[in-house]
Amino acid sequence: MRNYEHPNLFNFRDLGGYPASGGRSTRWRRLYRSDSLSRVDPANASSFTALGVRTVIDLRRPREIERDGRVHAFDGLTYHHLNPMHAEWEEATDNDEPSDARWLANRYLDLAEHGHAAIRAVVEVIAEAGNAPVVVHCVAGKDRTGVVSAVTLGALGVPDEVIAEDYALTSAATDRSMAYLRGLHPEIASMPDRWLLSPAETMLLFLGDLRASHGSIRAYLDLPEQTYARLEASLLEAPA
Repeated sequence: MRNYEHPNLFNFRDLGGYPASGGRSTRWRRLYRSDSLSRVDPANASSFTALGVRTVIDLRRPREIERDGRVHAFDGLTYHHLNPMHAEWEEATDNDEPSDARWLANRYLDLAEHGHAAIRAVVEVIAEAGNAPVVVHCVAGKDRTGVVSAVTLGALGVPDEVIAEDYALTSAATDRSMAYLRGLHPEIASMPDRWLLSPAETMLLFLGDLRASHGSIRAYLDLPEQTYARLEASLLEAPA
């Protein structure tokens, strides 16, 4: 099952079952992506704790954690706060860009470049088998989480088209997620519509941009070969 239903979570899914390098596929129940886990109520968390999550990686800005809180300290759970630095979207200088997909891809490239150190650190945590199952999350589970998920899957050889399809699954959660967030933070209602989109084209453009700048996803991450070996051992099914 790819999508998991939890009270007050709208964009929680498993990154297993995707084709990867060498004819292998990503393993189920090892790596999840989500919107904010601060909304997991300990009194009603059985569907979350049943997943046996060991590690949560929180990509949010410090002010977002201060505003909304962090995931509850469930038994056996390790928490990492790794915030990839990036410019505020309000400061974008290309707001006359007619293509929403291109505009979003530009934001993701900025995030990937300026937040490289944190993204690299996130992948290092994911690569350690003893940390699994791992959940990576931000506020809506779309942008920062989408970039981290994309480069992790890309480093495993998952095709761009598959990564883009996974990213686009967020569209089905957007209406419910935004209705919930607007109830908590009414100012979100003024957010530009293009900020809320998740078209597959955006992810294809972003991954193309990253390769054009660095040659490959692994070259962008610039991790030791041993780390990629651990990432594959933890997240890919053994060869048949």
